[in-house]
Amino acid sequence: MSDTKKNIEQMNDIQEAPLVQGNHTFGTITEKISSITETPPPKGWWIAFLFSLSLLVLLKVSILYLIWEGTGIWGLNNPVGWGWAIVNFVFWVGIGHAGTLISAVLFLFRQKWRTAINRFAEAMTIFAVMCALIFPGIHIGRVWVAYYMFPIPNQMLMWPNFRSPLLWDVFAVGTYFTVSLLFWYVGLIPDFATLRDRAKTKVRRLIFGILSLGWRSSNRHWQNYEQAYLMLAGLSTPLVLSVHSIVSTDFAISLLPGWHTTIFPPYFVAGAIFSGFAMVITLAIPVRWIYGLESIITMGHLDKMAKIMLVTGSMVGYAYSMEFFIAWYSNNTYESFAFVNRAFGPYAWAYWIMISCNVIVPQLFWFKKLRNSLPVLFIASIFANIGMWFERFVIVISSLSRDYLPANWDYYTPTMWDVSLFLGSFGLFFTLFLLFLRFLPIIAISEVKGVMPEADPHHGDIH
Repeated sequence: MSDTKKNIEQMNDIQEAPLVQGNHTFGTITEKISSITETPPPKGWWIAFLFSLSLLVLLKVSILYLIWEGTGIWGLNNPVGWGWAIVNFVFWVGIGHAGTLISAVLFLFRQKWRTAINRFAEAMTIFAVMCALIFPGIHIGRVWVAYYMFPIPNQMLMWPNFRSPLLWDVFAVGTYFTVSLLFWYVGLIPDFATLRDRAKTKVRRLIFGILSLGWRSSNRHWQNYEQAYLMLAGLSTPLVLSVHSIVSTDFAISLLPGWHTTIFPPYFVAGAIFSGFAMVITLAIPVRWIYGLESIITMGHLDKMAKIMLVTGSMVGYAYSMEFFIAWYSNNTYESFAFVNRAFGPYAWAYWIMISCNVIVPQLFWFKKLRNSLPVLFIASIFANIGMWFERFVIVISSLSRDYLPANWDYYTPTMWDVSLFLGSFGLFFTLFLLFLRFLPIIAISEVKGVMPEADPHHGDIH
């Protein structure tokens, strides 16, 4: 036998680790995932829920005080008219990108490893977008006349300016939220039917019976389900690229140095995917530990997400360097000053936190040993999210605080109400996420069964 044939045989013998580990069957998978919603939550869940609920109360108090007093309670000043509200908005929209990417894009590319993490990644997307939508509504002030933004006649004879990029945000984020919610719900229908059939109380049977839309797991039902799921995946895929491109266009269309650049759309999209996958890792590691899901959410899943973080983090680092190159190559004094000021001006501390977290930390994932270390993964994912928030902070604040006129320059300092609103948004996010963990299947039961060896019709055949 030639060496070529030997190499081919060796390559054929190499197989990836199974996506579902342990001695699981279809029945044990159903029992494992369904029991999470059917049994009382662990003590850790109650501690986390009470803490999140307290932050949610803080959010409510902060919004009510903001409506009563106005945006003067924030640290806004003359040049910096966009503060933490817009920073938080762009941050939360970015967090919501990983869910649609894992669900739609990886589904279209037939990446089977997505099945164990796509359900709570989709939920994370919906909750993150809900957190993001808070801030455009409250940062404009006078929330009670928000209906002016709707295309209906009003007493001021005012109509929305449909050419405004801020209105593009409304359509883009609204469409993204609607499609993501529908995509998430359609994927849940077979699992709702499973919970309906397992329900031991009339209330659970009624609720899950309504939500399952009469699902009977027939061949016709599966055929329609797969067609609908594929169609929604196709609709969702362009949204992954378009939503953050449109959000970044709010900045790029201005003439302000530091914003007026065409690199923003791909740069924002790469950063959004980076922060989204970081948040998925942040949530996945505690969830798999608390509920004993190590055999379903395996180290292989975390390893692949770490690789995506490495790629997108490197893309973001490349974008940072290109910004400096473009500023130098343009020979524009104002543009060059804007980026030198970012790195060495009054906000240099924020810039280097951003570089450290977004560019340096992901380089740890070149090493497999570090990718397979849970403490390293968890800490690195938290640092990545911190870095992406600081990236938004640097873009918004440092550019506004140093514009063309030195007479307008001022230093932005947040107040306690800026901080309370930001922390409160985390309260909303984690409260919704914990309720999702308690009442809905956190892993797609039917999809996990589909990637098991038993799903292969030729499984067990002797060749």
